[in-house]
Amino acid sequence: MPPRSVPILTYHQISERIPPSYRKYALTPGEFRRQIAWLASAGYVSVPLASLADGSWDRLPPRPVVITVDDGFQSAVAHAAQILGDHGFTATFYAVAGEVGGQSSWTRRRRGGSWPLADAAALRALERAGHACGSHTLTHPALGHVTPAEVERELRESRHRLEDILGHEVRHLAYPFGSFNLVVQRLAADAGYETACTIGPGHATRDADRLALPRLVVKGDQSFLDFVVQVRTGHRMLEVRPSVALRHAAASLLAAFLPF
Repeated sequence: MPPRSVPILTYHQISERIPPSYRKYALTPGEFRRQIAWLASAGYVSVPLASLADGSWDRLPPRPVVITVDDGFQSAVAHAAQILGDHGFTATFYAVAGEVGGQSSWTRRRRGGSWPLADAAALRALERAGHACGSHTLTHPALGHVTPAEVERELRESRHRLEDILGHEVRHLAYPFGSFNLVVQRLAADAGYETACTIGPGHATRDADRLALPRLVVKGDQSFLDFVVQVRTGHRMLEVRPSVALRHAAASLLAAFLPF
């Protein structure tokens, strides 16, 4: 029987050195490894994002999970690729096409610092290892707050630049900051994207809008049990009934000893 819903997880930075100003969006490699190891022990199987859009829903495994990594930080790409590979998992990495190989200028404006981004060779290496790369726009603006002309440029040019790097069509998009509206969705479809991810509670379902797929943001300031409840329910612990949170927290402890 196909699953009723699929959790889509999104990560940002994975680094040994996490500045306090960015701790909310960053995990250490050890924290990331623990989460991926738990997913594997609990019977989750990573599936490509494309499987939610190409009619493959009936062929999904009983416990699918989609893993995504936003921004293309050099450190996150290196650590995630190694740890995911160790567990037989794959992910979609969304790159900011206009800053590939440079620095994250958008974090300088918002977080007081910038970090190196993976270069073109690293993105190609990801795909050779079985991962996928998608667009996170050209310069990382909040698309719901810029003009339609700017949106169109961000979506089309980012796609073209990534296609030049990767040598194939790019069909998957993640909205920076989760920001979009109906105009942005229409322009994303016009630009040739098959899926577009936002952020927000809940799992993706068979009838979900493929240009507004919800993702669960995994944060560095949440507990491991909160992560487990989020994967199981699509919500943080404080957003579900205490009895539900407790049941899934207990399941996480069993997963450390028994296969599900």
